Amino acid sequence: MEDEWLWGWDPTPGIISVWAEPDGRAFVWRRIPSTGVLVREDVRFRPWLLLAGLEDLAHLGARLRPEHEGPAPNRVTWQELTGPGALRYLVRADDGRALGAAVLHGASRRIGRSLGHLRELGADTVLALPPEEQYLIASGRTYFRELGFDALHRLQLDLETTGLDPSQERIFLVALRDPKGETEVLEAHGEDGAAEAELLHRLVARVRAHDPDVIENHNLHGFDLPFLAHRARLLGVPLALGRAGAPGLRERPAARGASLGRGPQKALRRMRYTVPGRELIDTMDAVLRHDFAARDLPGHGLKAVARHLGLASPSREHIPGARVYEFFRSDPERVRRYARDDVTEAAGLARMLGGAAFALARMAPRRYERLADAGPATGVLDPLLVRAYLRAGAALPAHEGSDGTPHSGAALHLFATGVARHIVKADVASLYPSLMREYRIGPKRDRLGALLALVDRLVEQRLAAKARARAAAPGSPERHSQEALSAAMKIVVNSAYGYLGASGLTRFADVHAANEVTRRGREVLELLCQELARRGVTLLEADTDGVYFAVPEDWSETDERRVVSEVAALLPPRVQLEFDGRYAAMLSHEPKNYVLRSYDGALVLRGVAFRSSRAEPFGESFLRRALGCLLEGDIPGVRQAYVEVVMALRRRQVPTAEVAAQVRLTKAPEQYLATRSRRRELPYEAMLSSGRDQWAVGEHVRLYRAVRGQARLLPTPHEDDDNSQEARGEEDSKGTENDPRDYDADYYVRLVRETFAARLVRALTPEDFAAVFADPGQPSLFASSLTQARPILTQLPSELSR
Repeated sequence: MEDEWLWGWDPTPGIISVWAEPDGRAFVWRRIPSTGVLVREDVRFRPWLLLAGLEDLAHLGARLRPEHEGPAPNRVTWQELTGPGALRYLVRADDGRALGAAVLHGASRRIGRSLGHLRELGADTVLALPPEEQYLIASGRTYFRELGFDALHRLQLDLETTGLDPSQERIFLVALRDPKGETEVLEAHGEDGAAEAELLHRLVARVRAHDPDVIENHNLHGFDLPFLAHRARLLGVPLALGRAGAPGLRERPAARGASLGRGPQKALRRMRYTVPGRELIDTMDAVLRHDFAARDLPGHGLKAVARHLGLASPSREHIPGARVYEFFRSDPERVRRYARDDVTEAAGLARMLGGAAFALARMAPRRYERLADAGPATGVLDPLLVRAYLRAGAALPAHEGSDGTPHSGAALHLFATGVARHIVKADVASLYPSLMREYRIGPKRDRLGALLALVDRLVEQRLAAKARARAAAPGSPERHSQEALSAAMKIVVNSAYGYLGASGLTRFADVHAANEVTRRGREVLELLCQELARRGVTLLEADTDGVYFAVPEDWSETDERRVVSEVAALLPPRVQLEFDGRYAAMLSHEPKNYVLRSYDGALVLRGVAFRSSRAEPFGESFLRRALGCLLEGDIPGVRQAYVEVVMALRRRQVPTAEVAAQVRLTKAPEQYLATRSRRRELPYEAMLSSGRDQWAVGEHVRLYRAVRGQARLLPTPHEDDDNSQEARGEEDSKGTENDPRDYDADYYVRLVRETFAARLVRALTPEDFAAVFADPGQPSLFASSLTQARPILTQLPSELSR
């Protein structure tokens, strides 16, 4: 039963896409695992809803009948599920729209006002899922059985446009990488609408000829598809990109994707596109999911991530995103290479980081493309639990609001700040899910124990997948598949505790159970830290992910591993403590904000103090250089880095793009204008000074402070651009025709010291900090020498020692 809850029960292999309509038609595309041949099945299913009661269907009279009497044309059937759950009536019909309309008709009469959508009834009254999920849950089918990731026919698509506004600009080039790995470039033969329309027709023809199962790109849903849809609509080009149904991209709500407002007065909404028969995958989702766990990426743009992960070719072409069309007009071959590199890197990124979503689609009853951008709690665990309860014929609880009990925070201890050497990381593998399993702590309303059962099976099968991955040849499809499966299972397992504590957001939320897990976690963490301290290490930081500590200088790696093993043996049986790495040095700044230097000199930055999407690139570059020197013990080197950045700013050798910050606009134009007379804010002043009096809440812009305190707006590049030197094409002159470098140098000098240099304050004595960051333009006769200066480590009072 637990395996059916986790994997479904229908063994049909090779499903690569499911499209279902509310009228009960479902289209299932499959690749036969042994041959790779594509087949399509057209099937019927009975759309369904879960209701708290049948009163809103009573008006149907004899057309409403018990399920055991069997379905009949124009009839609605009902089945009462077992147990105390509020959503206890499973109602089915031949047509989902008619079923929903019947419920709304009865509810409108009962309430006394017209209702337009089932969601208006509330989650405690009705559960209505998208048609594909209804079909997958009812059938017990899942995607990708007996298929590996490389069995998918994947196509990458990237647009190059004359600008960012699809109402004013146009598409002049499209790069494609076909399922065989061949790249091609399609270009508009002319600069008018007719040439662009002809390009879009060729694009549609090429996609249909290649017939991919999956279309991928980086920021596909944030830029390429919204731009493509808008231009096609203006030009009257039907986007027949799907495998069935009418041409055109269909919209679906999403947490991240295109930002489509409905006029300046309307609230911004997020949406994505979808088509029948193909899955539309945005590699940005995989990057964000990876960085949420690893926190090791220098940014989220395609080029920065590809370079960091070793996917970028040494000959990779770089062009600033805002200048691609300008370059195309003078050097089209360079832009063609650039676009080919983009789709090649997107393909590599999808394969390297996309395996987890692929593996999740083998488990959860949702479309692959939805699982790629889903959160693990509501996006993966909820569908699994709904399927488990319906498979067992059990009533589901409705969402419940909080009873006022606060959710106690996770344990976190900061033992010291400053710089320590010879660092060890001991990892507590999935501490909270392990405690849930050890002490059988689950949601009170989960009468089937489904959440704990799923976590148990996931942990067991994840260990098996890890073992199979280790046994497979490095780089082999089998190893890639098993590592992806292990990663997917870890995502779901680690979300179980968050699912418990999400009062009002998840169906089985139980803050009391979550707090009991937290209490047990504090006990384990305190035991762990006390036992480590007894063995002569210096504790630095501890939380539910693990413990950082410094060891004596004469310890070997064998000694480090021995201590971790000794302490691991004292913990509860299902709580696993593992040796997770060793580092030459660490800067401990604040809780969960630190920098590690590996023994080969590489830096790992963690926390918003050291990594922020809003930080100015020049400041980040300075900070990384200064941190490298600091963790090597080279205090004069920190001083030299500071002097050089200050002098470069004052001489205007830093390009304007390097001092610009990216900010998110949180106020609508009318909101800002209503308070502008009392308080002026740089982002909105930059918009107004650039001639823009309309913008969308949630829009990201890049801006800087110009001379005399004026606000300036930079042209916004594509989201996948990065700030590398190659991409910027830096020059060391005081300005260029395209870069006047009119920024307020004094302001940015202050910013270096007060914001970026301040991250090093806990690593130096007050005297050394003042000397290192003294103004190089005002030399002092009494400046202290830094040749003997060393980083410091300060022990903090600890609750564990009281």
